[in-house]
Amino acid sequence: MNVLSRTIHSDANINEQTFVIDTSKEPCQIHPEHYSIVNNIVAVKLTVMAFEKSWNIIKQTADENKHELVLTGPSISELIAKNGLDKTLFDLQNLNYLNITHTCLQEIPEEIGKLQNLTTLVLHSNEINKLPASIEKLTKLKFLHCSQNKLTSLPDAVGNLPQLNSINFGTNLLQSIPCQIGNLKLTTLDLSNNDIKVFPDVCYTELVHLCEIYVNKNLIKDIPGEISRLQFLKVLNIADNLITAVPGELADCHKLKELNLKNNWLTDKRLLKLVDQCHTKQVLEYVKQHCPKQNTTTTTITSKSKKGKKGHKLSESENAAAQIDALAHKLKILKTSDSTLSIKITQHVKNVRPYITACIVKNLIFTEDTFKKFIQLQTKLHDGICEKRNAATIATHDLNVIVPGDLTYTAKPPLELEIKPLMRNKNYTGTELFQQLQKEADNLRKEKKRNVYSGIHKYLYLLEGKALFPCLVDSQEQVISFPPITNSDLTKMSLTTKNMLIEVTSATSYQVCRNVLDQFLKELVTTGIGCTPSDNENNLYYSLQIEQVKVVDIDGNLKLVYPSRADLNFKEDNIIALRD
Repeated sequence: MNVLSRTIHSDANINEQTFVIDTSKEPCQIHPEHYSIVNNIVAVKLTVMAFEKSWNIIKQTADENKHELVLTGPSISELIAKNGLDKTLFDLQNLNYLNITHTCLQEIPEEIGKLQNLTTLVLHSNEINKLPASIEKLTKLKFLHCSQNKLTSLPDAVGNLPQLNSINFGTNLLQSIPCQIGNLKLTTLDLSNNDIKVFPDVCYTELVHLCEIYVNKNLIKDIPGEISRLQFLKVLNIADNLITAVPGELADCHKLKELNLKNNWLTDKRLLKLVDQCHTKQVLEYVKQHCPKQNTTTTTITSKSKKGKKGHKLSESENAAAQIDALAHKLKILKTSDSTLSIKITQHVKNVRPYITACIVKNLIFTEDTFKKFIQLQTKLHDGICEKRNAATIATHDLNVIVPGDLTYTAKPPLELEIKPLMRNKNYTGTELFQQLQKEADNLRKEKKRNVYSGIHKYLYLLEGKALFPCLVDSQEQVISFPPITNSDLTKMSLTTKNMLIEVTSATSYQVCRNVLDQFLKELVTTGIGCTPSDNENNLYYSLQIEQVKVVDIDGNLKLVYPSRADLNFKEDNIIALRD
């Protein structure tokens, strides 16, 4: 029956379920008091028609005038894969809760802006790679959860939702996030497990409700000093990033109760250990006393004595740091001095084996057992990090028997290079030694009936066909090292060696040399080889004293010094580098 073509009398019997229509009169007349009824009938009919071809769950939501809609799981994912998201859901303008999760959905349509009554939007665990700018129309939105998707960027509108108090974009591919100054009611921000390189733009005094920030597992390098503006911040999780230093301003966040800085690249080793082993209160106290602020000229506070000044009681953080220091291996680094030898590098090695790095280890103590382990360690490193001497070669010398003066790293024609090799009784030229080792290798291979060389013989191919052989010579032009083959017997290590020169050469880069030296020193101190035991009663920790060595060009211009502040920065909890 077409209700608009009939007359409804004023005496019609009308209630919520029924109404009386008199069809005896023409033309169509509608009494004014029944306009709303007719309008409702038309609206219902139009609504039924609008959702006639919708997904059943959307049709049911419309029929029952529900305010919540949940679309999740394999069945919904199949529908989306077949025909895309049913856009009639955006005609459900009474919705205040929308949940679309665990589907293959890749993009949210612009029509989402029609759902202006939404307060909660849950879109986690899909394949969404884009959010529309029309999200700015969701002015009532309070909760936005879009984690575990494939978002690489966000529209600026995400930073201008005045009622929004919780944002979760964890586990996406985001590299940044829009400024959040417009989200004045924001309380929680979760951006964990993304590719964000800069701390999110949230450090504003206006964000008085912001109390939790989760940015762990990103690529953030710095914490801005402006973080002190977040006076109501209670939780900051910035673990698993690339943070090297903590600004003193962080200690000004007086309500901060939970701070996670673990697994960063902190250069302050005492702070690193506090972070791993102590509570937030102790960490913040240390930050307050020892970490400089970014916007002042405040310098780092250092303590000359663990006891402090007379009558001065150590703070809780200083006590904790002192206890941690006692439970760690120590690498004590001494700056190079005028009396320290340096290594001059010539142009002759440029096309042969151009990179060398060195340092001095002092006050060694060897036993027969530890000296044997010392030799085994070098073999282990040559086969491992040195990649069978292809990447680098380690050479160790008794510093006390090296002729005083600087060393020179150069390259010579094989017939001009002369060395007394380790464990041999006479001098050889480079050519003679190469031929002798090759002959020994062939004889050994035949004797053992093997197809491969062993010992130093297996490295001969690294010099085969070279017009120049690399070598390290002392101030009297004696060759003390012939990498990657052997050292000189003149400077060989022994049980009585007290001070050692370590040199690492490479055909690849200075960084390879640095990495090998880092690993060598780490192995020495953690295994106690040649080390002095610490003062703790169980002697579980050791210390090494390391002096820097400079590498300069032939004119004396500095090329590098090892170890620098960029070296010996280990993530392990139990190794501390103490620098002058």
